[in-house]
Amino acid sequence: MIFTPSPQHAHRVSRVDVLDPLASFSRHGFDLDGDHWPSVEHYYQAMKFEDEELRKTIRAADHPEVAQKLARKYRRQVRRDWKRVRETIMTRAVYIKCRTHPEVADALLATGDEKILEISQYDYYWGCGRDGRGKNTYGRVLMNVRDRLRSE
Repeated sequence: MIFTPSPQHAHRVSRVDVLDPLASFSRHGFDLDGDHWPSVEHYYQAMKFEDEELRKTIRAADHPEVAQKLARKYRRQVRRDWKRVRETIMTRAVYIKCRTHPEVADALLATGDEKILEISQYDYYWGCGRDGRGKNTYGRVLMNVRDRLRSE
């Protein structure tokens, strides 16, 4: 069974939708940690590694999906503390993206008080999963950034 919340109760986002400004794959570049990143996904995938050359290779990928595949290829080299810091890394990137691109911040703020769901059927950490029992971490990241933007 696929989890499909009613539209009046949640705003749905797919991280991999390059056309959705709230997606980590959207091509809204930003500067962070001394480099320019083409997307949140590029930054997130590169930060899995301590090796600067590998980060540079991932940053130069021509599409967020390519950056993701490169990170998967080198998964044995992922930093030891990754599970502990990954949500912070994602939050930081989404926040900087919103501060760099006012139209992205406006799109996020336009969700009002709706719950935001990342609709991946296969990802039970970042998304809600096929049955809706996933952690929806990306949705929570977006809601936390939305709260921070409102308070500023």
